[in-house]
Amino acid sequence: MSDFRIKTCVLGMVSTNCYIIYNENKKEGIIVDPADNGMYILNRCRELGVTPAAVLLTHGHFDHIMAVDDIRRSFRVTVYMGMNEENLLKDPYQNLSGTMGSEQTSMEADYLLRDNEVITVAGYKIKVLETPGHTVGSVCYLFEDEDVLISGDTLFADSLGRTDLPTGSSSEIVKSITERLFPLKDDIMVYPGHGEPTTIGHEKKYNPVAVYMRRR
Repeated sequence: MSDFRIKTCVLGMVSTNCYIIYNENKKEGIIVDPADNGMYILNRCRELGVTPAAVLLTHGHFDHIMAVDDIRRSFRVTVYMGMNEENLLKDPYQNLSGTMGSEQTSMEADYLLRDNEVITVAGYKIKVLETPGHTVGSVCYLFEDEDVLISGDTLFADSLGRTDLPTGSSSEIVKSITERLFPLKDDIMVYPGHGEPTTIGHEKKYNPVAVYMRRR
């Protein structure tokens, strides 16, 4: 049986999926998109016996980053993010913090990731896929050995991320989905930034992007 585990915490005012990914045997973990309520995330880690080693950000919008500083204060973690998202993360206007009752937030990642870069965290090899469209620097994280994709706000179950926010682009998100994600194996599980998990195979049949491409 695989020692790979993934727990979902739905947090914040827009129900963002924060994922705690960890090795069941080593109890070393990764927190993806710590959306809000840092104490809840930290308590969940303690309940699971997990020590976070890293934070992975799929993009810099406020509803995916608000608990980063709480985690940094409690654990010696490395915060990873796509290299083209650096300016958005720093800019409260672009990252939309200060809206919907949130506080204005500006921060920096510890390590900026390149497209197709492979990092090893908590014993897992993770491939970085640049998927601009929702934001200019959005990335997805592929756990190739586990057949798991963390898709952020690029690909949802039967849907896709909005593109009407700063640095968004509808043409880029369609390109990202069709050229970077749909070529992946059909049985890869997709864990999005909002909503329920899906698979690449399902989205290639039923996602609006796939339907649009078939009708062109």
